[in-house]
Amino acid sequence: MAATKISDIIVPDVFNPYVQQRTAELANFYLGGIVSNDEQLNTLAQSGGKTLNMPFWNDLTGDDEVLSDTGALTPAAITSGQDIGVLHMRGKAWGVNDLAKALAGDDPMMDIADRVSRYWQRAMQAVALASVKGVIADNVANDSADMRIDISGATNADITADTKFSADAFIDAQATFGDAVGGLTGIAMHSTVYHNLKKIDSISFEKESEGDLEIETYRGLRVIVDDGMPYTPAGGALAGDTAPFYTSYLFGAGAIGMGQGGAPVPTETDRDSLAGEEYLITRSHFLMHPRGIAFQSASVAGAAPTNTELENALNWDRAYTRKNVRIAAIVTNG
Repeated sequence: MAATKISDIIVPDVFNPYVQQRTAELANFYLGGIVSNDEQLNTLAQSGGKTLNMPFWNDLTGDDEVLSDTGALTPAAITSGQDIGVLHMRGKAWGVNDLAKALAGDDPMMDIADRVSRYWQRAMQAVALASVKGVIADNVANDSADMRIDISGATNADITADTKFSADAFIDAQATFGDAVGGLTGIAMHSTVYHNLKKIDSISFEKESEGDLEIETYRGLRVIVDDGMPYTPAGGALAGDTAPFYTSYLFGAGAIGMGQGGAPVPTETDRDSLAGEEYLITRSHFLMHPRGIAFQSASVAGAAPTNTELENALNWDRAYTRKNVRIAAIVTNG
């Protein structure tokens, strides 16, 4: 009897749409509605080009005028701006001898798709976090850090309750949104910050139901705990008694726009007969863009940016007014 191969299980026309749909669903859950996927962004991600222009109209401004029977109103113009997203082009391949056998079951296609889609969800989440890190770095360098609250102490000796995440720090970060604060929906933090905060402010944590799931919230915002959040350990890259630094993010709904692009060959299989190796190759083109922050491509070596390049302040420039960017950062010692 011939052995079952990956190519016997994977049917790209069936596999690709399921993986894309499942990846979007997972990103929405794990990022708590922070990432929004819509048809407009999907179309944009498939339109061609490394960077994608997203023009927008600015809000109407200026004082109204008192009507007069001797003079005419003075027409004002509406102005526009341009946000710019970057198309991420990534790929990942797996090669093993017994993958098909390990994954075969009642529904091997779904099992494989779940594993691949979860991998891409994690990869896209890493892209989102790297992008936000770069956005905040640009904000500190060019916009007077009006999207960041930093209460951290420089050394271990400086660490007190006042330099750790607290309700006051949270409210100060909320205040950076001005009167747009009502649009906040989520807060992302490192697990160390999460556990420390529960110790000092546990009564503010509640469980809310969403279908069969229980969602933890802090002061009305959905809590996302992720050790991929920016973290510098004690000592870090600096010598001496440097304190640990943690960055937490407040987000509004849809703070990050997601669009599914179209890699020319998103999925294929191959076999090295001499080595007895079966390969599954996947590729993904997608948008994962902090809304209102234009990508500059100022320091990108390849066809698309790496996560390290996404963290570079030079690659970002704010296009929206501050209150219309649904992101804020809080830097603490825990």
